[in-house]
Amino acid sequence: MTAGIKRDHQRFKQIVKGKIKSNLKKYISHGELIGRQGKDYVSIPIPQIDLPRFKFGKRQTGGVGQGDGAPGTPIGGSEQPGEGEPQAGNASGEHNLEVEVSLAELAEMLGEELELPKIQPKGTGSLQAHKNKYSGIHTVGPNSLRHIKRTFKEALKRQVVTGQYNPEDPVIVPIKKDHRYRSWKTITKPENNAVIIYMMDVSGSMGDEQKEIVRTESFWLDTWIRSQYNDLEIRYIIHDATAREVDQQTFYHTRESGGTLISSAYRLANDIIVKDYPVSEWNIYSFHFSDGDNWSGEDTKLCVDILRNELIPKLNAFCYGQVESRYGSGQFIKDILENFKEEEKIITSKIESKDAIYRSLKEFLGKGK
Repeated sequence: MTAGIKRDHQRFKQIVKGKIKSNLKKYISHGELIGRQGKDYVSIPIPQIDLPRFKFGKRQTGGVGQGDGAPGTPIGGSEQPGEGEPQAGNASGEHNLEVEVSLAELAEMLGEELELPKIQPKGTGSLQAHKNKYSGIHTVGPNSLRHIKRTFKEALKRQVVTGQYNPEDPVIVPIKKDHRYRSWKTITKPENNAVIIYMMDVSGSMGDEQKEIVRTESFWLDTWIRSQYNDLEIRYIIHDATAREVDQQTFYHTRESGGTLISSAYRLANDIIVKDYPVSEWNIYSFHFSDGDNWSGEDTKLCVDILRNELIPKLNAFCYGQVESRYGSGQFIKDILENFKEEEKIITSKIESKDAIYRSLKEFLGKGK
């Protein structure tokens, strides 16, 4: 790729990013991320960008065949459409350009748009990562690690010292003792790792619209938190009167018809943490989404007890998102706020509709927990 093409390609990418950033609130609120979603990339539709193209001038724009053409002149056929042929429309079509943006770039745009602070991991981390770091130059090594520039530099120095170098005919031919090779050492560094535990009420009052809100918000939560950590694991819990751990597909598409006991989800989340995620080694986040209904006041008291004595001491943050439903009472968020007025680790958000997702993300992520 020539320098000019590279420059144009970079400029085009900047234009594309600008288009995405200008529409990011719409993408966040309505989940308008379509196309392929791979491990590191997501496809986003943006309005068609007009690329530079040649345009004929007014002179020498002759018609078809012999002589000058005129607007509306039929080419090689009847002026009237044949029987059964569709008529031409007079409205412009919709043109979308699908572009691939890495999740890292998307996270950067999200952070800028919502003015999110960087997450401050708790502790220094005790999971050890080993990696090779090139740290010097040696006189021996494999050809695959030969340092070309340093090799020619050594050859040049040798030729200058021995009087072999001719400025009029600067031919530099390295010999074996000129060869230089990259050397490395293995370094060990602690890494901060994170796990997200999603919990969602799937009782009869949580419909498809509410689940779509949860799915969209979870995508953006994942994107931001993943950009802050070396590794991220995600666990999913659904509950009605009982709780169970499921995969992602089941999490977003299951609907039950029973009642709701929120404490069952909190117990299971705590069991998962105790079994798999030592607090000294993991940054742990929990997001619970429901419509605010719980079976009884007694179960709500049990939820408060589990949060205060079990979950909160282990978590970086506990985020409760109450998704509005015509069938839900909306009481649970009031109970949390009443019992945890001074608890900084607990963050609540009311999500009335898809338009509220933008604000909700700011509330959940804006403290940098």
